[in-house]
Amino acid sequence: MSLMDLPAAKAFIFHWGEMGTQWGVNRSVSQVHALLYLSDSALPADDIVDQLGLARSNVSTALKELQGYGIVRRVHVENDRRDHFTAEADLWEMLMRISAERKRREIDPTIALLAELAEQLAEDKAAPAHVRERITRMHEFISTLSDWYDQVRRLPKPTLVTLMKLGGKVARFVGPGKSASKD
Repeated sequence: MSLMDLPAAKAFIFHWGEMGTQWGVNRSVSQVHALLYLSDSALPADDIVDQLGLARSNVSTALKELQGYGIVRRVHVENDRRDHFTAEADLWEMLMRISAERKRREIDPTIALLAELAEQLAEDKAAPAHVRERITRMHEFISTLSDWYDQVRRLPKPTLVTLMKLGGKVARFVGPGKSASKD
């Protein structure tokens, strides 16, 4: 039985595809990921094509992208010469891999550009002061977020889970009367 024959699985796969587009991920990539995530065994690309009704080229491209994120891997299945694929099932591990890859692809180049622009503007006395100040603040802000992320991602999973469950209660440990920055 195909996962697409199960209404709940089909709804999840289609929703995951739609959600992916909201995050800037191709719908096909997200659907392939959802199918592999729900599958209890590794699937060859042909099965993915058949179940999702996607073009073989779309599935191939999706698998390469998902492997690039580290959330899908190629596995060997005994007595089968085809490549099979399986998704990371540990949700925390999946989150950490996706966030690390997105940071590498999106945030790190932005920080590098902002650092370069802030340096150029510091020497450009003809540039409006508000432009210099705002780019410098943006660089500091995103760099601080990046540093925080790097610290948090090194925490053990049980600590991360506890921190997440604490939510806003963690503010008690910061101290009374602390207010949020305007950044």
